[in-house]
Amino acid sequence: MKFLLLSLALLVPSVHAQDWAKQRLEKSTRHREWVKVQHDGRSVDAYIVYPEVSAKAPVVLVIHEIFGLSDWAQLVADEFAAAGYIAIAPDLLSGKGPNGGGTKTMDANMVGQAIRDLPADQITGDLNAAADYALKQPSANGNIYVAGFCYGGSQSFRYATNRPDLKAAFVFYGGGPTDDSLNRIKAPVYGFYGGNDARVTATVEPSKEKMKAAGKTYDPVVYDGAGHGFMRGGEDPTSTAATHAADVKARDAAWAKIKPLIK
Repeated sequence: MKFLLLSLALLVPSVHAQDWAKQRLEKSTRHREWVKVQHDGRSVDAYIVYPEVSAKAPVVLVIHEIFGLSDWAQLVADEFAAAGYIAIAPDLLSGKGPNGGGTKTMDANMVGQAIRDLPADQITGDLNAAADYALKQPSANGNIYVAGFCYGGSQSFRYATNRPDLKAAFVFYGGGPTDDSLNRIKAPVYGFYGGNDARVTATVEPSKEKMKAAGKTYDPVVYDGAGHGFMRGGEDPTSTAATHAADVKARDAAWAKIKPLIK
């Protein structure tokens, strides 16, 4: 855990300083707004983006990285909307910052501590409240998907064990449940991993074995040469990572795969 907190201390400032993502968001023509969703006496800030389409659209629940609801997390929600879906991204750190604020009010140490201490049932409640809010919108067609990244990737896999009406779960570089909870999964799970991210990619084969034994659908793909966080790193024009070229390729391939899966 000390290593995790140190990593966050080094990375969060750079992740929060995503001017390129903020600038792209500001150019978006789609309707975007902040809403508050409620459950069990808790208020959760959520960012929702609507597609510019003529028919009712499916909902994609976006689960942010370990860095909280950053500018990029908001941008990826906008990108899902650009593809034709209603995207909603709850800030799981709502209420954890100064004066009851969320991600944007917190420094690296606060983010690390808060992420570590989030109760599992509260996370599920936050996600359910956001998903239910989006599904109740007049322009929603009733179909719900979940996509998570890094920390959110693991949470999207876990959410599939708790949300039986999911149409599919998209796990970006996150590990799967190691207990019997995966027996509750109803939806197909699709995984997206970087070949140069052995810490996470090493969980793929164990997850495949467990899901197969449980009679569940798990379809992972590992992109050669890509690193952890390639969906963000692959579109970051400031990236100096040695894996950047592979990250770009992996990001494009992942989008090409995920879009036909959302009906």
